[in-house]
Amino acid sequence: MHKFYAHIPLLSWLILWRPRRVAATLERVRRAAIVEHTPNVWQVSLGVLRMVHRLLFRSETVGLCAEHPVRRSWRARLLQYRPIRFPFLVAERAIAPFDLSGMISSPDRLKRHLIGAHHEGKQCTYDLEMLRCSPGALEDLERRVAVVVDGSEPRANWLRDLVVYESYHEDLLVHVRTVLAHGVQLSDEERASADLSFEGFLGWCASQPTTPGGTWRAWRGGTLCLNSNSNPMEKRA
Repeated sequence: MHKFYAHIPLLSWLILWRPRRVAATLERVRRAAIVEHTPNVWQVSLGVLRMVHRLLFRSETVGLCAEHPVRRSWRARLLQYRPIRFPFLVAERAIAPFDLSGMISSPDRLKRHLIGAHHEGKQCTYDLEMLRCSPGALEDLERRVAVVVDGSEPRANWLRDLVVYESYHEDLLVHVRTVLAHGVQLSDEERASADLSFEGFLGWCASQPTTPGGTWRAWRGGTLCLNSNSNPMEKRA
């Protein structure tokens, strides 16, 4: 049994939904050598707490758009208010409220998330990086986004209204095709960002204390910061 399965702290069972599936994803990450240092389950638990902190104190970075206007339809104008949008996103399975890291979501769930939930700018890269680990997933996502863009998807108008903002699916299609053709295109700073990149999220997690006890000592010592966005080791490199 690999170390990721060997010990799942009790607190991780309280923070994570299905921590054994998170452990299985971490094992795939280790085998694929996505990052130099693969975090353990407890460190991912801290990453999820970081995401909760982001939702509570940096909520303007989630689900909003500064670049494009709200669509003119009555549905989009209503759904621009996130509390109203939330139950529709859940019903559409475009978000998984108990899987903030995305590490237990299936490729199909990740595609639904990208198509139905707004991602500002390059924030979609996080999920695109995860889909790269599943053969054929990006190609299928390209097809599914393309039919929304050209209007041949019967629910295209609803999906466009659900993401609220103009040009979202057009921009997403460009991102998907860029990743398919050239790989993930991020600067070093963007790649280290836990908000933008799955690799950055894993790096942030791997830089955190490895046990609950170590986390308690870091908190007491004032060195634990859930508000940081980038991997501290990247900053020192």
